[in-house]
Amino acid sequence: MTRQSGFHIALLPLLAVFLTACVSSSPTTNTANAGRYQMDNDSPVLEAIDFSRVEEVVPKEIIRTAAGNKSPYSVNGRSYTVMDSEVGYQETGMASWYGRKFHGHLTSNGEIYDMFQYSAAHKSLPIPSFARVTNLSNGKSVVVRVNDRGPFHESRIIDLSYAAAARLDYAANGTARVRVESLTPWLNTPPILVDESADPIDQEAIAAERQRIEADQGEEFLQVGAFSNRDSAENLRDSIAALTRLPAFIRSELNESAGQVLHRVRLGPLNETMALDEVMQLIIDAGFGTPFRVRQ
Repeated sequence: MTRQSGFHIALLPLLAVFLTACVSSSPTTNTANAGRYQMDNDSPVLEAIDFSRVEEVVPKEIIRTAAGNKSPYSVNGRSYTVMDSEVGYQETGMASWYGRKFHGHLTSNGEIYDMFQYSAAHKSLPIPSFARVTNLSNGKSVVVRVNDRGPFHESRIIDLSYAAAARLDYAANGTARVRVESLTPWLNTPPILVDESADPIDQEAIAAERQRIEADQGEEFLQVGAFSNRDSAENLRDSIAALTRLPAFIRSELNESAGQVLHRVRLGPLNETMALDEVMQLIIDAGFGTPFRVRQ
């Protein structure tokens, strides 16, 4: 991620105050949503959604890259294979959902997870792909875009975003028995495949982070940028440090998939906060690119 030139001077004092205030509160404790892998505090509350404001997913012809489609890939010592084609795929089984704890983290293809969009994680469907998911207990259905890997749990076949689970009316229960059907409007014209010789997305690392989040291991940080050049990382770190009393630092490590050392500029650690979306948006508006949450 490259720092954009310039930023809105008027936002800087507000950003400094806002960043400090928003991450100072303690996590909210609520066990009502423990249905997700029997895990407390996935979302502090079951948040109301105005479905009229959630964009419907419309299946369309796609360009599919290597991002998120490494096959086979390994998680917790188990190997998984991505389907060559999702045409004709249909399966019935249990669905779970993931929400606030994962909101703002990277998905397996490098997008940023938004719990308020209709998306899903699947162990073997190609990324991206589209599917209709039907709750067999009430007949409600929703079309989702698959952009993530999971759930890595033997009894689950798909993990829906919070919005999709709420649309199917099972968010409060945590799981539901569903039918998943792939949608392929390109049936006579297969999706365009782009070969990426150097896939910058380490989906196994993202899957490992997913496991840490589920197990409540490690701490949360906000990643603002990543550079192969150390000087560029230091410049961004210094700019971020001037805005807030929160620690801004550089974490340097070898990215094996990219074959180089990356210097990651991070902010934190953070406490869980319902206002993190606004913090991230302020950083974007200040011209520092799009930050995302990481667990280390």
